[in-house]
Amino acid sequence: MQPLKPGENAPEVPGVDPSGTRVLFFYKVTCPSCQISAPVAERFHQQVGERFVGIGQDPDEKLEGFAREYGTTFSAISDAPPYALSDAYGIRTVPTVFVLQDGSVVDVVESWDRDGWNRVAAKAGELVGTPANALSWEGDGLPPFRPG
Repeated sequence: MQPLKPGENAPEVPGVDPSGTRVLFFYKVTCPSCQISAPVAERFHQQVGERFVGIGQDPDEKLEGFAREYGTTFSAISDAPPYALSDAYGIRTVPTVFVLQDGSVVDVVESWDRDGWNRVAAKAGELVGTPANALSWEGDGLPPFRPG
């Protein structure tokens, strides 16, 4: 299974308007790479607002606990087993972040990858007309890469 690639149509996400720019953050609460990326995901959310949506591979109550523990305020949709939405997006590891524009994939990054996350944030900022600040930088306490 491969994640959707730029130029491919993105499946609809229940409750999310597909028009305009959307950022989807696929994660699992027990994933260490998702946990270290949580503050970065929150910074991304602060930059693009409601366009940022978490897709958690856990039940709602676990997603709510994750939000409390890691201080995230973005909306989160449960994609609990059998992971229909994750499968539709070709998720093979979490975290995975997609930038969508009018229902098409514009960019994607898998795992915790500082350069990749900064790249997708810059692309999302360009699409919404808001300059994006780096989400992570050398010296912020995070490794440059950590597999999901």
